[in-house]
Amino acid sequence: MKPDRSLAAALAEDVLVLDGGLSNQLEAQGCDLSDALWSARLLADAPEQIEAAHAAYVRAGAQVLITSSYQATFEGFARRGTGREEAALLLSRSVELARAAGERSEREIWVAASVGPYGAMLADGSEYRGRYGLSVAELERFHRPRVEVLAAARPDVLALETVPDADEAEALLRAVDGCGVPVWLSYTIDGRHTRAGQPLADAFGLAAGVDQVVAVGVNCCDPADVGPAAEIAAAVTGKPVVVYPNSGEYWDATARSWHGGATFAPATTTTWRTAGARLIGGCCRVGPAAIADLATTLEG
Repeated sequence: MKPDRSLAAALAEDVLVLDGGLSNQLEAQGCDLSDALWSARLLADAPEQIEAAHAAYVRAGAQVLITSSYQATFEGFARRGTGREEAALLLSRSVELARAAGERSEREIWVAASVGPYGAMLADGSEYRGRYGLSVAELERFHRPRVEVLAAARPDVLALETVPDADEAEALLRAVDGCGVPVWLSYTIDGRHTRAGQPLADAFGLAAGVDQVVAVGVNCCDPADVGPAAEIAAAVTGKPVVVYPNSGEYWDATARSWHGGATFAPATTTTWRTAGARLIGGCCRVGPAAIADLATTLEG
């Protein structure tokens, strides 16, 4: 059901379970994501599959659903011949699909509209590097139109996620200013640095005094990096921490395939909670079964 509380109010009282990777669940449902738009293609071609994937995570115990708009941009849709008006409708649809899946639950379900980084639009793995060669002002101009459309769809929060670079985080915080929707800011990291190499203390510091930011943290990273990063985020900002790492496997952007073994272990997430995490879930390759185990662990 649609929550009566704001996400910020809920985080003051509870630890909330995030969903897991949307793309891996869509693939498990038989969807072909071999497209530059990735899961965002299904907003036009098979929206029922996206709603079904959200519903799978609700059944697993997720309390916060992240929309399928991570790789949905006006520029990306334009390359497929989709005009701006239709692209805006598809962005809004991403929020509607997550809301529809949540409203069938008897539990409160919050919807987080995903605002992915500029590198996601490039579809070449740039979100794991940052440093695109664009200024903060240029990145702000890229993000603002999508932010405005997603905010108008009335999600509970905007997820500024998988941000590899503190410069892009600054641009995103400028782009969301005045949109009327709270946000969380989540970096993708390598150890104690952003993917672009900036110290996490400096990167998190950008959000420290911004009231619109209700949580800060990390996602799409190695589970082993989560605990130290959560401690830094909590110490620097004093805000609730959001964490949702990958399975532990790593993505080869050239081969477009995953390698290595999974290390995501729901039982270890209690240490993340101790470090300050209040929103806990999974990203790539973390599916409903792992989220169900996570929900059981956090309830315990």
